[in-house]
Amino acid sequence: MNIIVKPVIGISCGDINGIGPEVIIKTFADHRILDHCTPVIFASNKLINFYRKVVPDVHFNYQSVKDFSKVSPKQINLIHSWEEDVAISPGQLTDVGGRYAVKSLLAAADAIKAGHIQGLVTAPIHKKNVQSDEFSYTGHTPFLKDVAGAKDVLMLLYDAHLRVGLVTEHLPVKEVAGSITKESILSKLHLLHQSLRKDFGIDKPKIAVLGLNPHAGDEGLIGDEEEKIIAPAIKEAKNKMLVYGPFSADAFFARASYTKFDAVLAMYHDQGLIPFKTIAVGDGVNYTAGLNFVRTSPDHGTAFDIAGKNIADATSFTTAVFECIDIINRRKEYEERNRNPLRKITAEVLKNVVDERIEE
Repeated sequence: MNIIVKPVIGISCGDINGIGPEVIIKTFADHRILDHCTPVIFASNKLINFYRKVVPDVHFNYQSVKDFSKVSPKQINLIHSWEEDVAISPGQLTDVGGRYAVKSLLAAADAIKAGHIQGLVTAPIHKKNVQSDEFSYTGHTPFLKDVAGAKDVLMLLYDAHLRVGLVTEHLPVKEVAGSITKESILSKLHLLHQSLRKDFGIDKPKIAVLGLNPHAGDEGLIGDEEEKIIAPAIKEAKNKMLVYGPFSADAFFARASYTKFDAVLAMYHDQGLIPFKTIAVGDGVNYTAGLNFVRTSPDHGTAFDIAGKNIADATSFTTAVFECIDIINRRKEYEERNRNPLRKITAEVLKNVVDERIEE
């Protein structure tokens, strides 16, 4: 089964003083991407034209439209998301940078809810300067959870070699242990298992779970969360999926044990993301599992130190765009397979018959 669609993908511009606009331009300068999706950037003409001058060696064309009735599948589209003249200061952390990052994101969220776009790729925001009465989230993931009306979501980073999901995300380290519960682990495991099957096409995924404490608690000598919370959650989850652990995080990554699993569930942000970013080396994608739409982003931040200097690498952002497209298509294939379960059963029976005759 090979169901291929050309989805409409929304692009939020991120902090207008970060590298988001630059990597967007570098990614969509190659118009061959139009063979795979219809891109819609939520920003302003001034913003895009400002950064076009930052990357003069890149040939980037687009059309500006006011609503989705004018969106063309043969062009890069820009939905004009604000009219006012805005000061652009590459490399600077300003209130303006955060305010217009939120305007872009809110416009994209409205388009998602209206069904105008099937996927969303978000350029980086800075968690501090986006805070306001209008936006009081620690990042994209909790915001998009509310947009989707989801009970829970999972932050999942991945590349060709490793997938890492997180039980807790942007929390102070002192609050992590108190946030690790059997229920939260089971919820994240369920989301991870379902995403591996539906979004990544893995029928029987193997999942590794890391411990919270050094040496996974050393049988209670260095903390008891493994014995009282994590191990019981794993035991219960084994009734529905292939899940193993808890593993000592340092040895798990040092020995490349992750290569034996389809995904890893880490207890907290740095436990999973430090090894991931070391292994992925700029090619990683951040994915939000559990939404009713597909959202990806690059695995880097605003990078104010290099913004506006034409040195930002667009590899991760470009990968995020293509992964958004691929996940949309894999979801459609999954839905089609499960819509016709008898077809799958018949195919499996036929295969068994053929195998038996070959053996005879």
